[in-house]
Amino acid sequence: MMKIAVVGTGYVGLVTGACLSDLGNNVWCVDVNEEKINALKNGEIPIYEPGLEDLVMNNFKAGTLKFTTKIHQALADSDICFIAVGTPMGEDGSADLHYVLGVAESIGQYMDHHMYIIDKSTVPVGTAQKVRAKVQEELDKRGSSLTFDVISNPEFLKEGTAISDCQRPDRIVIGTDNDNAAKVMKELYLPLVRNNENIIFMDIASAEMTKYTANAMLATKISFMNEISNICERVGADVNKVRLGIGSDKRIGYSFIYPGCGYGGSCFPKDVQALIKTSKDFGYTTKILNAVEEVNFEQKHVIPRKVVERFGEDLTGKTFAIWGLAFKPDTDDMRQAAAITIINELTKRGAKVKAYDPKAEKEARVCYLKDNKNVEYCDSKYTVLVDADAMILVTEWKEFRQPDFIEIKKRLKNPVIFDGRNQFDAHSLSDKGFEYYQIGVSSKLNK
Repeated sequence: MMKIAVVGTGYVGLVTGACLSDLGNNVWCVDVNEEKINALKNGEIPIYEPGLEDLVMNNFKAGTLKFTTKIHQALADSDICFIAVGTPMGEDGSADLHYVLGVAESIGQYMDHHMYIIDKSTVPVGTAQKVRAKVQEELDKRGSSLTFDVISNPEFLKEGTAISDCQRPDRIVIGTDNDNAAKVMKELYLPLVRNNENIIFMDIASAEMTKYTANAMLATKISFMNEISNICERVGADVNKVRLGIGSDKRIGYSFIYPGCGYGGSCFPKDVQALIKTSKDFGYTTKILNAVEEVNFEQKHVIPRKVVERFGEDLTGKTFAIWGLAFKPDTDDMRQAAAITIINELTKRGAKVKAYDPKAEKEARVCYLKDNKNVEYCDSKYTVLVDADAMILVTEWKEFRQPDFIEIKKRLKNPVIFDGRNQFDAHSLSDKGFEYYQIGVSSKLNK
């Protein structure tokens, strides 16, 4: 059993704490938000992630997972401290390290024995040095000779599959400059890997860079394929067939080459921007990553443009049914979601929008679309269709994969579907009498 503190009960912190406690470790989850901590103690999980609620509550009841707002309490009972707070994107695209360094300051103020301090938050190169300096600064103020190690251990969790990603990781990256710290990290993670090959040790700067590089590469694949989809529409090709043709090449593969209405979420937009900003700070202009961001921005406007082409620039009196609000299925996360752009583009042209999402409605209501008075929320994928002029699929939830098209046609004013994820079969829908508009396929081929 290892004694662990995880500071930050957001997506990464809560999943990490729950999974490590499930191994029998003694884990404290710390957050400054007292309301949030009290809610967790009462079994209220602040985010939707499949399997997370059961995992948290089972280990909380077993006593291996505890919650507190008092970091000194957690540090006194821990040898390892994960920093898992947010690093929001600043106005200039850089990662805001305010919360990370705030935790480092608290650690320096309250630690009373040797600590292994682990940067789990997504942070730019050089953050470990800043954390080390901040902790040491506080120790010096106390006149303390206590020692500590700072380790970089980036997370690679995917929303919707975070529990399995944490419990069965394809790799664990650890950046450290200390053999003893490496030994401790190996002991911590060995129960999660079948062999040591899954644990990759490297220097701290390389570990910090690995996280950003991974997300930037995946974002690049998405934007590249979306650019190809735009070319396909203009030359009369079908991007779905092109995807099959290139994905069969093992050097390329099928992952992240599905055309769509742009990437969103908490990672790709923020991390690509942070890498662009870091590069700029070191005197380098990122031509490819700048293009990745530009393509992604434009891609979120593709569906609104298709709607305008079909119904005209003035959408006054028109109503559109939206299937899906979250940036991807199996999460309630709407950060940078394509649905936000699509809905705002339609309503600013005078349209009304009716929206349904299995999990993200609350996020839309209280945060991301709270100021848009032309959005109505419905309780099912079919009720949202009533008297709508067209349906727009934005998020590919499982419950949308094989809908009743007879029911859809019956409820819509017009048998028109805009598919932002290319989920349905064009020929089948044509046979059923639908107008069907996809990403990366000419409208002439769809009709």
